[in-house]
Amino acid sequence: MSAPDVRSAIRPDPDQPMVDIADYVIDYRIDSTEAYDTARHVLLDSLGTAMLAMKFPECVKHLGPLVPGASLPGGARVPGTSHELDPVQAAFAIGTQIRWLDFNDTWLAAEWGHPSDNLGAILALADYLSRKAVREGGQPLTVHDVLGYAIKAHEIQGGYALLNSFNRVGQDHVILVRLASTAVATAMLGGNRDQVVAAVSHSWIDNGALRTYRHAPNTGPRKSWAAGDACRRAVTHAINAVHRGVVGYPSALSAKTWGYYDVAFNGKPFEFERPFGSYVMENVLLKISYPAEFHAQTAVECAMQLHAQVADRLDQIDRIVIETQEAGCRIIDKTGPLANYADRDHCIQYMVAVPLIFGRLVASDYSDDVAADPRIDALREKMTVSENPQFTRDYFDPAKRYIGNAVQVFFKDGSSTEKVTVDFPIGHRRRRVEGIPVLLRKFEAALRGHLPEHRVNAILAATSDSAALDKMPVQDFIGLFTL
Repeated sequence: MSAPDVRSAIRPDPDQPMVDIADYVIDYRIDSTEAYDTARHVLLDSLGTAMLAMKFPECVKHLGPLVPGASLPGGARVPGTSHELDPVQAAFAIGTQIRWLDFNDTWLAAEWGHPSDNLGAILALADYLSRKAVREGGQPLTVHDVLGYAIKAHEIQGGYALLNSFNRVGQDHVILVRLASTAVATAMLGGNRDQVVAAVSHSWIDNGALRTYRHAPNTGPRKSWAAGDACRRAVTHAINAVHRGVVGYPSALSAKTWGYYDVAFNGKPFEFERPFGSYVMENVLLKISYPAEFHAQTAVECAMQLHAQVADRLDQIDRIVIETQEAGCRIIDKTGPLANYADRDHCIQYMVAVPLIFGRLVASDYSDDVAADPRIDALREKMTVSENPQFTRDYFDPAKRYIGNAVQVFFKDGSSTEKVTVDFPIGHRRRRVEGIPVLLRKFEAALRGHLPEHRVNAILAATSDSAALDKMPVQDFIGLFTL
């Protein structure tokens, strides 16, 4: 087989994966009631999580204009604040709010991620476009429109994650937030198929952020605003494609030597398990009970079940055995000193120790004050973490998508607790009936923790009727959350 002529300036047809995304966001019509119902709950949960994040000054400091004073009256609003920003910076702010506490939805496959991160771009652009449309006598977007865009963003991010592992080449999963948000934002701006392809090509040419900030010894708070950064970049690409007519790069993926595959993906093209539809939204994992990295959610449930049996015998514990999936071993099995909250919420030992001791795991449990309790590190020292191969098989099984963990405590006198195993958390599709009431309580509590009572009551009234909510203009809906 002859080598490609790297001197040829003949532009090839666009890479098929970019065309497929463009066809999907422009043409596909979503007819899944389950997808829309789930998207509605994802929207509420994400906004509730954003309100919870407002308790943390480290998050709040990121939410205003990039340059002090650079606001945009009539622009995109940031929920829970009085900020009005250009849609690029608003996408960063909202994406940061939603992701800050590691408490929004999750997708686990060959790649991991949080598809509702894309709501940073979607909500910012929807509010901006709708307010602009009203000023100019046009029609605003509705909440139903936002749900449709969320379903498509989930599908792109999750569809790529099924068989393509970006973490294996050292890249962070927010590369897929940027990809999905770029495609959807371009469509929201009225872009055509060619403009979506062009914008997506720029997203790939950006390459990816390193996962350095998610792993020892460098774990740090950038992981809490990385998705917001991806949303910000995505809206920039969309605006450039639609309003500035920037040139696209048709073989951004496949170009020999210089394309994404050769530069960043070991020369391998992407693989796909299924065509784009609404599968990801229908199967997404809702993080309802605990603000913890999702591979540890069921481990926390196990520890909560064991709390009553061990809380009064902490000094008698000989060892604690944790079994998890391969991904859990690779991501959150961590020993040694934990430098900050971001270190702690990505440490399975920490996330098991806290509920064993206190019978809870809340966002403030990652603070320096709680972490200073010597019992936490004492228990961590007694823990072993190992892969349970069945958990790994069930994790990758498309009919299951479990996230199993098991915890057992052994005492110095030779006795032990039972081995507690939980295959999938309350936010799993198989526990939706159980989970949605808990999600709605989480949402209401989050609102009451930050917004004035009259706003909370208005939001609860608006969201109690799904049909009416779907018809609500986006700018009116976002307005309920602003101060």
